[in-house]
Amino acid sequence: MKIFQTTLVWLREFSWLGADRALAWVRVLAVCNVVVIAGIAVITHGGDRPDPWGHPFATDFVSFWTAARLAIDGSPEAAWIPALHAAAQARNFSAGAGYAPGYFAFFYPPPFLLLCLPLGYLTYGWAATAWLAMTVTAYVTTLRRLLPARWPTILIALAYPAALINAGHGQNGFLTTALLATAALQLDKRPGIAGACLGALCFKPQLALMIVPSLLLARRWRSLAWAVATAVLFCVASLLAFGPAAWQRFADNTDLARQTLENGLVSYAKMASTFAAIRLLGGSVDIAFAAQAAVSVTVLVILLAIVRHRPGAAVEGAAMALGGCMLTPFLLDYDLMLLIVPLAWIATQADRSASLPWEKLVGVMAFMLPLLTRLVAEHVGLPVAPVLMFALLACFVRRARRHLPTLA
Repeated sequence: MKIFQTTLVWLREFSWLGADRALAWVRVLAVCNVVVIAGIAVITHGGDRPDPWGHPFATDFVSFWTAARLAIDGSPEAAWIPALHAAAQARNFSAGAGYAPGYFAFFYPPPFLLLCLPLGYLTYGWAATAWLAMTVTAYVTTLRRLLPARWPTILIALAYPAALINAGHGQNGFLTTALLATAALQLDKRPGIAGACLGALCFKPQLALMIVPSLLLARRWRSLAWAVATAVLFCVASLLAFGPAAWQRFADNTDLARQTLENGLVSYAKMASTFAAIRLLGGSVDIAFAAQAAVSVTVLVILLAIVRHRPGAAVEGAAMALGGCMLTPFLLDYDLMLLIVPLAWIATQADRSASLPWEKLVGVMAFMLPLLTRLVAEHVGLPVAPVLMFALLACFVRRARRHLPTLA
């Protein structure tokens, strides 16, 4: 019993993780992540050749780049016709060049194709490099402003495991995080800029489940107006650029996205949502959707109860990022990039006062979650992501209530 109590106290306080030890681990993780990505870039000759397993550099970026090339060639709607999109990928990443068979689908709405379009004028290697360079820069720049000035921002940004996963896939997590983090920084001082950043996230429509209610309940009318105007502008621009056929094909393709989710065409071990957790444990699609709905409503109610008090930009931005991860059933491990926003806010609050019980343990586990979730799911069969995100939610709510008088 005494050993159990001692262990419980050790976990609750987690006092062994001081600043020096945390910095040492951050350095190790950052170096490992950079070495892995740099190694892949060298092996693939900057993205011009496949890796030893036949995969292209920044795998999912193949989908974005191919869609952009199709648009440049005058067939933007082909990005949402799997047979044509797959054929274009096969031509550019052929078996004869050493690439393994595979298809990277394009589920994003036309505004995202508008963002990818300029990259289609570059060769694949240069396009992938430019995409990662620009989005990583935006991510690091915004994270620098979220964290205390004396903290090693670049090390923390590169050490975050989701950064490695997102870079390896060539996904848009860096951009999504930068836009939402910028909104978190600007809601109070520059509501128009904040709203424009949130509106630009229309290429991730599932985030609207958290963003729109948050802006409404917090009475952020100016930011909401800018968000709607920006989203409409992007949609209209994509309509003018690609025509109504692209939007029609995107709408038709939503059924494939649903089938992908329900039938596990993307491995549930790669996903971090409640829906995926239930499916991984053997639950039916109906049970999984019911569980996801229950979690989504619960999280939405909890976070909106905080946001409605208009506690401040940093808290509201962190709530939108955390809710964005927990409300959607289609959440991949690289989408956990968004968790760096609430983690940064909690860490900043702890730096100003002191860590609360269990906060260090939960923070470390949530920081490592992008690396842990797939490994544990694949090799043990247990989905840990929803549990850890609920633990992070508890820490976030406790911090908000403790540090914001309106919630005390």
